[in-house]
Amino acid sequence: MDRAEFRKKLDAYFDENREALLADLCALVKIRSDREPALPGKPYGEGPAACLAEAMKIAEGHGFAVKNYENYVGTVDLNDGPKQLDILAHLDVVPVGDDWKVTGPFEPLVKDGKIYGRGTADDKGPAVAALYAMKAVRDLGVPITKNVRLILGCDEECGSSDIAYYYKQEEEAPMTFSPDADYPVINIEKGGVVGDLSAFWEKEDCLPRVLGAKIGLKVNVVPDKAAAQVLGFTAEQLAPYLDAAAKETGTEYSLTEEGDGIITILCRGEAAHGSTPEEGNNALTALVHLLAALPCEGKAIEAIRGLAKSFPHGDGNGKAIGIDLEDEISGKLTCSLDLLTITSTGLQAYFDCRAPLCANKDNVVKVAIENLAKNGITMKDAEMRHPHHVSGDSEFVKTLLRDYEEFTGEKGFCKAIGGGTYVHHLKNGVAFGCSVEGVNNRMHADDEFMELDTLFLSAKLFAQVIADLCA
Repeated sequence: MDRAEFRKKLDAYFDENREALLADLCALVKIRSDREPALPGKPYGEGPAACLAEAMKIAEGHGFAVKNYENYVGTVDLNDGPKQLDILAHLDVVPVGDDWKVTGPFEPLVKDGKIYGRGTADDKGPAVAALYAMKAVRDLGVPITKNVRLILGCDEECGSSDIAYYYKQEEEAPMTFSPDADYPVINIEKGGVVGDLSAFWEKEDCLPRVLGAKIGLKVNVVPDKAAAQVLGFTAEQLAPYLDAAAKETGTEYSLTEEGDGIITILCRGEAAHGSTPEEGNNALTALVHLLAALPCEGKAIEAIRGLAKSFPHGDGNGKAIGIDLEDEISGKLTCSLDLLTITSTGLQAYFDCRAPLCANKDNVVKVAIENLAKNGITMKDAEMRHPHHVSGDSEFVKTLLRDYEEFTGEKGFCKAIGGGTYVHHLKNGVAFGCSVEGVNNRMHADDEFMELDTLFLSAKLFAQVIADLCA
C-alpha cells in the first residue's frame, strides 16, 4: 500500500474509531491499579489484576488472541507469524494524592483537548494507542507476515518484576519499543542507584525539638507536600522561619496547632518524576531546609542539619555529596531525596540517583558513602543498575526516526533519559513516545492528562511502524 494512501486511510480510520478508543481507555483508567499486597493468583493485588482482566477482555473483544501470564503480564498478538516486534506497555499506576482538581484520579474526563485521569499518560493511554494501531493495521488489510505482540505489564512502577517473570518464559523479539517515555527515540537509559540513608540517636527531651515526620510516596516520586511535627515553639516564633524559607525555596509553608504544644509544619511544592527532579520543587528538601534552620539542640537536629547539608534544596545533581557527573552522550547525573521518616530515635531516608554512562560504583556509591558520613549520615552499600544503550545507527532506530519525522514534521533524533523503562535489560529495545517536548502531562502528579492530539498521532505512528517493520 502506498504510504500517502495509507496515511489517508489511517486518518479516516481513527476519525471513525475515536470514541471507541476513548471508551476503552476510560474503562482502564476507572480501575485503580497501583500495587497492593499480593493475593493468591494476584501477585500485585486486586487492582492490577482487575485492570489486566479488563484489558484482556477489550483486546479479545476486538478479535485478538490474548494470554494472561498468571496476572504478571498479559499479551495481545496481531497474528501467528514469526516473532518480530514487541511493544511493552504497563497498566499499573503510581499512588494518587488528594489534590486532584480537574476530576477524580479514577474518573476519566475529556476536556479542552485532553483526557484526564491517573494512567492516561503513564501508561494506559499509550497502551490503548498501541492496541488500536494493531487493530488499524489488521482492519485496513496491511500485508503483515510477522507478528507484533503487545505486552501489558502490572509492575512497571515498582521494579518490573512482571517483565522479569515474562522473559523467563519467553524470548525477546528481535525489536522492542516501549511507549512509556518521550519522543523522538530514547536509546540511552541511565544507570542508577537507590541510596538507603540513616542516622540514630538516643531519645531526647530537650526543647524545642523536632518530634517526627513521614514524607514521600515512593522513591521515584519527588514529593509535592511534606509535614513535620515540632514541640516547644509558638506559632509566632516559627513565623519568621517560615517566611525566610519560603523566599529561599519557592515553596509554601503553613502551620497547624495540634494541642499539647505540638505544631505541624506543612510544606507544599511541586511533584515530579524522580528522574527529572528539576521539573518539580521538592517539598521534602524544602521542609528539611526549614527544620535545619530552627533553633533546636541535640543529636536529632544535628542529623537533620547533616541531611540538609547533604541534600540542599535545589541540588538535583548530587553536587553536595560529590557525585555530580556528566558525559556528552548521556548528560548529567540526577539525584533526588524522595522519602524521609523521622522518629524520636532516628531518621531513615532514600534518594533516587540516575547516573550517566560514565558513572560506576566507585565514582557514585563509594563517593556518596564517604561524603554523607562526613555529615553524620550513614549510607548502606548498594549495587548500581547498569545503563542501557542501543546504537542510533541501527535500522530499527532509523525506521522509528523516519516514521516520526514523516508523521510529525519534526526532526527525529536520539536522546538519553534518567528514567528506566521496560526495555532497560533488552538487547534491542528503545523507548518511543508518547510524551512530547514542551508538554508537562503531570505524570506521577495530580491532574495527570494526555493530549488527545498526541494520543491519536501516536496510534497512527505506531501503525506505520508496524507496517514498516513487520511486512
